[in-house]
Amino acid sequence: MLSLFQGTRPVALATSSNALVTTSPSPSSPQLIPTIVQSPNASFRGGGGGGGISPGIQNSSDYNPYRLKTMFVPCSTPIDGSSNVIRSTSVAAMVGDRGERIQDSNSPLIDNCIDSIIDDKQIMDIPSKMPERDFAGTPYVPVYVMLPLGVINMKCELVDPDGLLKQLRILKAVNVDGVMVDCWWGIVEAHTPQEYNWSGYKQLFQIVRELKLKLQVVMSFHECGGNVGDDVCIPLPQWVAEIGRTNPDIFFTDREGRRNPECLSWGIDKERVLRGRTAVEVYFDYMRSFRVEFDEFFEDGVISEIEVGLGPCGELRYPSYSVKNGWRYPGIGEFQCYDQYLLKSLKKAAEARGHSFWARGPDNAGSYNSQPHDTGFFCDGGDYDSYYGRFFLNWYSQVLVDHADRVLSLAKLAFEGTCIATKLSGIHWWYKTASHAAELTAGFYNPCNRDGYAAIASMLKKHGAALNFTCVELRTLDQQEDFPEALADPEGLVWQVLNAAWDVCIPVASENALPCHDREGYNKILENAKPMNDPDGRHLSAFTYLRLCPVLMDRHNFMEFERFVKRMHGEAVMDLQM
Repeated sequence: MLSLFQGTRPVALATSSNALVTTSPSPSSPQLIPTIVQSPNASFRGGGGGGGISPGIQNSSDYNPYRLKTMFVPCSTPIDGSSNVIRSTSVAAMVGDRGERIQDSNSPLIDNCIDSIIDDKQIMDIPSKMPERDFAGTPYVPVYVMLPLGVINMKCELVDPDGLLKQLRILKAVNVDGVMVDCWWGIVEAHTPQEYNWSGYKQLFQIVRELKLKLQVVMSFHECGGNVGDDVCIPLPQWVAEIGRTNPDIFFTDREGRRNPECLSWGIDKERVLRGRTAVEVYFDYMRSFRVEFDEFFEDGVISEIEVGLGPCGELRYPSYSVKNGWRYPGIGEFQCYDQYLLKSLKKAAEARGHSFWARGPDNAGSYNSQPHDTGFFCDGGDYDSYYGRFFLNWYSQVLVDHADRVLSLAKLAFEGTCIATKLSGIHWWYKTASHAAELTAGFYNPCNRDGYAAIASMLKKHGAALNFTCVELRTLDQQEDFPEALADPEGLVWQVLNAAWDVCIPVASENALPCHDREGYNKILENAKPMNDPDGRHLSAFTYLRLCPVLMDRHNFMEFERFVKRMHGEAVMDLQM
């Protein structure tokens, strides 16, 4: 049974300063009552974040767009030096998702709130810093740090080993558990199929082992360059690019026919188009070579986890929001199913359903930078929820799950006895709409009336794989202030995905999506890493910090990072903001 809210968790109303303004509406001209609005601390499905009516849905004929929320006035001190006092009170009121009042001024619910306000306009000071939770004695969550993208150059040489050694020693001194590194397909198998050069990685791994740090290693079957945070360019292997020049359908393709060479299309997973090998065979041969080459590091326990790249940026998703193709935040992105191999798969699925005319992608889904309400497919009541729309989205998302299933089956075989993991991207924009358009184009069939992450979690459970999820440092309030039009909700998305994984009892790790150096961001990560009052004591299995760089090593920033590591490890710190 679906929950009423999707990923419900505490939220707050955005304000432009550290003050909360409360205003009494006049009988003749009703006004809004700005307030801190709190949602339930857990979803109605018992702690899960499953599908349901998403916060922010409006004007839908299928659902009541209003919800019962709590209006909370957290102050009991005199205001402006007068003797009038706003009583600390919590009352229920029917308000819209954007804060609009539903009842008229005669409503007893509204009156109860208005009665607590003495003057026509009162301002209450809110502390600029929220109290911090004490994580002393909480479970130990290992902390890893991602190494720079270009730590190994295109010749597979370790860049600046002396400088790296100094930085790793500093990390070790503050008890960081280990580091994460990408093993780039475009470097290791660059020139000739099945000829692998691991030399630079051998030198790097030896340094890590000597410092008694652990290694998370990413099998990076994607291109580096052109995405947010990419500071180097590492293309796919040259021999793959040569094949792509004569057969561009090996790459993901959008409706306009634009090819994306970031990674291989999942349509060739079982097609022998890579010099006699399928894509899945190419991935397996690469992983098996790595396992043999670094056997001693597996046997010594230095390599603690293998993260298997399954798409662009190493994430399990379609390349639906490619900057190279003109996408800019918060565009909805585009479906990426127009290479000949995926179209053949779609045609087969449509014929099996008995509707061969469904063998096409949506023709009203907009473009990369469209907004949901501007399209016929993603708008409220749009075609995404029609018979055809549900068929197409089921097929599109199942291709994603099937790809992960195939590759992880072989990864489990190659790395038997070692933890394997998969990374999911946190596509949080348009989460507060009915369709969740940006998630749909990326392959996550997660509209408001469906849990799109449960099937992925179940597939990972089958392979004993961990889930690594991004964006745990992002706050919904910040998104509302910076990009209100995006209707983003990273906190709701994180809550939903973590619970989808925990519901099937698989390990959940995480990493930050964007650079994070401030205490508020670290506190948000800690809250997600160790949920308060979780009856089952669930917590993240590990956290990986993005990434080692000069800014992190700045004295002030590094002191904050060291403090964060201590709290992730369950140690006490002396300067809690109480």
